[in-house]
Amino acid sequence: MTLDYRAPVADIEFVLDHLAPLEQVSKLNGFQHVDRETVSGVLSEASRFFSEVIAPTNRPGDLEGSVLVDGQVRTPEVFKEAYATYLQAGWAGVHLPEAWGGGGLPLVVGMAVHEMFKSANLALSLATMLTQASIDALLEHGSPEQQGTYLEKLVTGEWSGTMCLTEPHAGSDVGALTSKAVRQDDGTYRISGQKIFITWGDQDLTENVIQLVLARTPGSAPGTKGISLFLVPKFLVEADGSLGGRNSYEIVSLEHKLGIHGSPTCVIEFDEATGYLVGEEQQGMRYMFTMMNTARIEVGAEGLAVGERAFQKARTYANERPQGRAVGADPGEMSLIVEHPDVRRMLLTMQSYLEAMRALLYVTAFSVDHHRHAAEPEVASAHGDRVALLTPIVKAWLTDRGVDIASLGIQVHGGMGYVEETGAAQFFRDSRISPIYEGTNGIQAIDLVMRKLPLSEGTAVESLLADIEAVAAELCESDGDLGERLQNALAVARRCTDYLTDRLEAGEYEDALAGATPYLDVMGHLCGGWLMARSWLAAGRSPSDDDFMAQKKVTATFYLEQLLPRVHGLEPAVMAGASILSAAEL
Repeated sequence: MTLDYRAPVADIEFVLDHLAPLEQVSKLNGFQHVDRETVSGVLSEASRFFSEVIAPTNRPGDLEGSVLVDGQVRTPEVFKEAYATYLQAGWAGVHLPEAWGGGGLPLVVGMAVHEMFKSANLALSLATMLTQASIDALLEHGSPEQQGTYLEKLVTGEWSGTMCLTEPHAGSDVGALTSKAVRQDDGTYRISGQKIFITWGDQDLTENVIQLVLARTPGSAPGTKGISLFLVPKFLVEADGSLGGRNSYEIVSLEHKLGIHGSPTCVIEFDEATGYLVGEEQQGMRYMFTMMNTARIEVGAEGLAVGERAFQKARTYANERPQGRAVGADPGEMSLIVEHPDVRRMLLTMQSYLEAMRALLYVTAFSVDHHRHAAEPEVASAHGDRVALLTPIVKAWLTDRGVDIASLGIQVHGGMGYVEETGAAQFFRDSRISPIYEGTNGIQAIDLVMRKLPLSEGTAVESLLADIEAVAAELCESDGDLGERLQNALAVARRCTDYLTDRLEAGEYEDALAGATPYLDVMGHLCGGWLMARSWLAAGRSPSDDDFMAQKKVTATFYLEQLLPRVHGLEPAVMAGASILSAAEL
């Protein structure tokens, strides 16, 4: 079988060995059974499965797309067998609690599996991503009855879950939503209103769809404070667990989108549908953030995953396509384009970013595992702060880079990259949604500056910068030039952090907001440099004849020399203030 995607297992295992150490995760409560050999087996089989079974459905799914027929979504034909095989293989709940039918592995291992799934077929993987978010909401906020009724079916993937937030007049401003929920004598609620942009809001792969819907009860407070969260199943569930009647809502239409054509994006009209309150009334926004924080890290993984697929296709093309004559080649001889320095620059840019992105994603998942499972409260709390700080960076920086990498993939192909039949264009089209949904990247930057910089009185960001400083000092001992580059980038980040903190303390919020997006870019590149420096150091401890480790030093050096310095150009934008933005007539 000829494969156009091969899961980068060696790169994943490098991160799990050296940057997000599985050895440390296996000492946490509930993970003592996790050993390196078992995880290697899981990753090997996941690589085979997603490369051979799921990846071939990506292009056909894009071409066929999902459609609405008589009020029911029909997904691409190739999705049906692929999803059924995915369930049979047990991949749906690999990192979820064993008590509900999951595999009980750490999130950092689950994230590796998720990366493979997203690379193999982003559109199909979105169904499971939002199911995961629904599971997290019910695990944390659902009643014992709701957990007993819905969790096992969601964990095993037999049912799917969604997030219903957005309305035609209430996009990023969730507090403006008007969907209503009226309590009935039996304790249920009648849900009415229209929701848009509902990813996988309906499909024909599972026997039930569990919508988690934000709505307002009569007399609730205005804005986000008055929102409640409701569970609204497509088919009502009887006391014995069997499916009952169809709930009272309609799939009005599907959006016609730039990319992810196989993923049905639904407009849903709820018409006094039966819903069940999750938790307490007027606490829905807090509960929904449980889902959104899970989803934001997962969306960050999309930037990595689609970028990886675009890189693999571009690298293959560059090693097959003869064009022009490289320096030093014989006269009259055509060279493969991979021999041209500028093509090598593009490919190495893609690869180096991907390695930094993977490291940052897995390090964040590593902290999630510690936050949830560490025995010492102070350790769990510190990792919780680290997750909160890194989440907007993971979501925004990884997805922006994913778009850049997919665009470079087209550039490597030249004119053929702009032609749909090569498949390079699909990765660019698919990648473009990730900086938008689950909170636009501009909102992530606002969150980073307005909420995360002041977190724990500023100690959360200071702890991260201190960790980076320690690595920079260690790198200086081995390579003074590379270490100094990281130290200089860190100095930029410190100056930018101090500037924004001062603006916040002075109440000059417009100036802080004006610098938020370039500041997130600074922090993303810096975190990438921190982890590529750790990668360089880890590779340096290996035998000198280890070719894989030698290449790790190559990509790390390229990142530190050619990509990390971009933070210096961003510093003036962080500190420019809002005056020029206010002066512009737009």
